[in-house]
Amino acid sequence: MPSLSVLPHPSITAAQAEFSGGRGYLAACTTGLPPRSSRAAVIADLDASAAGRPDPAGYSAAVERARRHFAALVGVGSDRVAIGSQASVAVALFAASLETGAEVLIAEGDFSSIVLPFVHAGRSLRIRTAPLTALAEAVHAGTAAVVFSLVQSATGERADLESILGAARAHGARTLCDATQAVGWLPVEASRFDALVCHAYKWLCAPRGVSFLVVSEELQREMPPLFAGWYAGSDPWASCYGGDIDLAPDASRFDASPAWQAFVGAEPALALFASIDPVALEAHTTGLAAAFRARIGLTAAGRPSAIVTWADPDGADLASLTAAGIVASGRAGRARVAFHVFNDEEDVDRASAALGR
Repeated sequence: MPSLSVLPHPSITAAQAEFSGGRGYLAACTTGLPPRSSRAAVIADLDASAAGRPDPAGYSAAVERARRHFAALVGVGSDRVAIGSQASVAVALFAASLETGAEVLIAEGDFSSIVLPFVHAGRSLRIRTAPLTALAEAVHAGTAAVVFSLVQSATGERADLESILGAARAHGARTLCDATQAVGWLPVEASRFDALVCHAYKWLCAPRGVSFLVVSEELQREMPPLFAGWYAGSDPWASCYGGDIDLAPDASRFDASPAWQAFVGAEPALALFASIDPVALEAHTTGLAAAFRARIGLTAAGRPSAIVTWADPDGADLASLTAAGIVASGRAGRARVAFHVFNDEEDVDRASAALGR
């Protein structure tokens, strides 16, 4: 079994102190756990609001800090980042940038939120699918866009990013990457894609209702701001009435009106993850996952992932984990566990023991 005897990186140790409920929780791929700072921020806001002191200006400030934290996490300027509440809405904007009849190549079996906006775009887009492992080979001269998750939700499989991006460049296809199952444990460079979407309630441990869209400068010029509202203006607090409004000159023209309380809780969580050494976090999470795979006799395949899945058609293994107090999940006939910053070797021991291994 891989050794995990090396002490965690200082930023990992500091981050672990921010969580109170991580023991036995192996479901960050379903929903993350709020750090202490997020819990405190949400409670303080609720108390202030209940006392008659809601703070809309403070909410906007939290939104903008969250935008900057996420930009730092994925290595772009905040002017490239739009905020919203659902990944599917951001994907629909990307779909609207494609010409009628354009061919969209999507990873087979990918998450519905990045598939359905193309299926129901209403402009006769031609949808093709290919297995993730063969996605690069499936790109051809007629492909307008390649759509895929960097880490697959159902299996934890990581995309062969270099091959996919290389094929897309060679054939002039745009790329849309869903990084929801990646940002928060895997270093991600958003500038490599034409568009990247990410919901923050999983690995970034934010409240549900906070999502981000990173858009290339070229795509910013061509993508229609279909869902523009008051927060998409160059000065949101001056964009509240009428239609004679200047939209923001950068990616914030694609902002959806923020769910204020969700961003209040998200901002400290994003700040926390922006403070963690990304290479150390990847090593920590994938090291735990590799140790668990070895313990239960799973052969390592593909690129290291923080998500471990295996066939469990009758749900027996998931039931065993649940009976032992382990919070895990099941997807597409497979049991699924995820190892995050708040997990350690004891979680590996408890989960493998629950499976009798």
